[in-house]
Formats: sequence, structure tokens, C-alpha cells
Amino acid sequence: MIRTVFVVLFIVLFLILSIPVLIVEWIIGKFNPQLRDFSSLRIVQWAFRVILWISGTKVDILGEENVPKDAPVLYIGNHRSFFDIVISYSRCPLRTGYVAKKEMEVIPLLSTWMRRLHCLFLDREDIKQGLKTILTAIEKVKSGISICIYPEGTRSRSQDETQMLDFHDGAFKIATKSKCPIIPVAVVHTSAILEDHFPGIRSAHVILEYGKPIYPDQLSKEEQRHLSDYTRKILTEMIRKNRERI
Repeated sequence: MIRTVFVVLFIVLFLILSIPVLIVEWIIGKFNPQLRDFSSLRIVQWAFRVILWISGTKVDILGEENVPKDAPVLYIGNHRSFFDIVISYSRCPLRTGYVAKKEMEVIPLLSTWMRRLHCLFLDREDIKQGLKTILTAIEKVKSGISICIYPEGTRSRSQDETQMLDFHDGAFKIATKSKCPIIPVAVVHTSAILEDHFPGIRSAHVILEYGKPIYPDQLSKEEQRHLSDYTRKILTEMIRKNRERI
């Protein structure tokens, strides 16, 4: 439990002590919004790396060369743990917003940082509002901001990591409408950090792999019609392969 205590303490201290930082970032944004975006990104990435260090998480990164460094993308990943976001966001080369559940919007300071980082809050119970969120994500990508979404809609609790929940097709419209590539993001063994023995945090060895970019307009008509299934199969193979490395 000692790791849990230190992680929670660090998060609380970071959020409180970052209040003046948020003010400074707000001022910077009045003159140079892009500079504010990048400085906010690097600050949060540093905080996430500290959390990974405190938690004793060893991360092997594979396929990072597949992520474009000069254009926005749609990251599509499997979702096993709260730490999926901590691990993957610390690696984003460009401004990136995550699509999060609406319940996160009420958490003081955390939601402020999330909005600053272009995160979007999805109401899973309201189809109309969900569509608006997807449309906003499309505009974000068109403006140069990558988006990460977990199309399962929630964390999978299956003992078999390859058994993902059904993907929601709406997430993929972000790529087809903005004409950006899809980057499959497969995480393995992240539930071993927290979820397998909640609320205790334990050291763990996890793997994060980025697949080759998927360009929807270069796929066959059949693959385009079943884009979510096509991507899901790729992620399943990546997960199956990497489980053997743990």
C-alpha cells in the first residue's frame, strides 16, 4: 500500500501546487496558445512519468517509430487500467486530447488540466451529446491535435487480455471524417499495476506497442465498412504477441 499512498499524495500535491502554473499557462495562452499547449503537455507528461516511477512500473515501448511526428492521428487502444492513460500520454509527441467519460468533468483541478490538454468528456448515456463530442474531436484533429479514444467505452475486466469488449463504430468517424491515420495502441499487463489487486499499487512490467498507421481511404471497400473490426483484429494480434514477452 505504500506505493498507493505516495502516488495519491503526489497527485494531490501536484494538483494543488499547479494552481499558479495554471494561471501562468492561461496568461501564456492569451499571447501564444500553441506554446501554452506544448508547455502544458510537457508538464503533465513529467507528472505522469513521476507517477510511473513511484509505482515501480517498467514500460517496454515498441513501434514508436510508427507514430507520425508531424501530423495529428487518431490513437485507438485497448483499455485495461487507469494507468493506460498515464503510460500512453507520457509518450505523445504532439498535442493530444483524450476522450474521457463525463464523470471526470466534475473533479476539481484535474478536469481543468484535462480541458487545457484538449480532452473531451463523453456522455455515454446521451447519444446526441456523444455525437457532438465526436464532431468536436474531428475539428480538433483538423486543427492539428491528435485524439486518443478507447472504443470499448470502458475498461475491460476479462482475464484474457485479447477478449476486448465490442468497439463502438462512432469513434472511427474521427479518422474517416478528418482523413487522419489511425494508430493502434496495444497495452499488455497494465491491470497488474492496480486493478488486479485494487486499491494497492504494485510494481509491474508492462508493454506498450504502437502499430503501423492505418489509412482508412487506402483500405478495401469491405475493410472500410468494417473499420472497427479491422482495427480490433490488429490490436488482438498485437496483444497476443506481447503477452508472451511478459
